[in-house]
Amino acid sequence: MRCGANGQATRKTGCSIRKAVFLDRDGVLNRAIMRQGKATSPRTLAEVEILAGVEPACRKLRTAGFSLVVVTNQPEIARGIQTCETLDAINHLLQTELEIESVRVCPHDDSDGCVCRKPKPGMLLEAAAELHIDLGRSFLVGDRWRDVEAGQRAGCRTILIDGGYEELRGVCPDFTAKSLAEAVDWILGEKTGGIAR
Repeated sequence: MRCGANGQATRKTGCSIRKAVFLDRDGVLNRAIMRQGKATSPRTLAEVEILAGVEPACRKLRTAGFSLVVVTNQPEIARGIQTCETLDAINHLLQTELEIESVRVCPHDDSDGCVCRKPKPGMLLEAAAELHIDLGRSFLVGDRWRDVEAGQRAGCRTILIDGGYEELRGVCPDFTAKSLAEAVDWILGEKTGGIAR
């Protein structure tokens, strides 16, 4: 993994992938760090805490045949708050611990006008093209309005993990969950309304 204009790391699989679950990072896989009343990214490896239930939830998705792709906005790079080296180390830790297929990073801020920063769907579209993902059979799980909108614009079904943020901007996900584990139960049809195919 290297930090760059479209930082990414991908495991080689040797087979075509038909469906995926796109995962936001902070607040979905690891605990978001509250700073001055706002949920932010961890800035050191020591601050990374994988949330309870995430590892078995990821395992269930892999067992069901889903590729796991992280798509994360990290504007702290553009703002000079975090280094590429630390970002890469955090992503490598999560990718290794959770057996993530691919990690896609947007290191830009809104003013950069890039095509990858969510709510734009650039990271999802790029991953789909490279990994042969059928977006219509895929899901996006995130905790921000930007995540839901990016997933919808890419053609995925969307799940919002409700972190209690007051910034949803009227988005309408297909399902709202309290955790990744609950989201996975819905995706796999283990709770009423599950729609995975």
